[in-house]
Amino acid sequence: MAALSTTRMSSKGQVVIPENVRDGLGLQAGAQFVVVGENDCVILKRIHPPSMVDFDRLIRKARGQARRAGLRRSDIAAAIARTRARQ
Repeated sequence: MAALSTTRMSSKGQVVIPENVRDGLGLQAGAQFVVVGENDCVILKRIHPPSMVDFDRLIRKARGQARRAGLRRSDIAAAIARTRARQ
């Protein structure tokens, strides 16, 4: 069963995650979250940085898709230059 607790938001917008929830999920200081708010719900989703193996796999997949799409390094450099010029 999921841990259930209540908490309050401080005047600075800070919310404490109750100890039983932190312990149950193994959360440590410095853990990062994506925060989603919609209607009357606030959802915190922990961000897990990918391992180097997963990151390498992702890069290989992206490079393969770029190659199949016919993208060249010069296309990427040109897109970056256009974006920077707009700023």
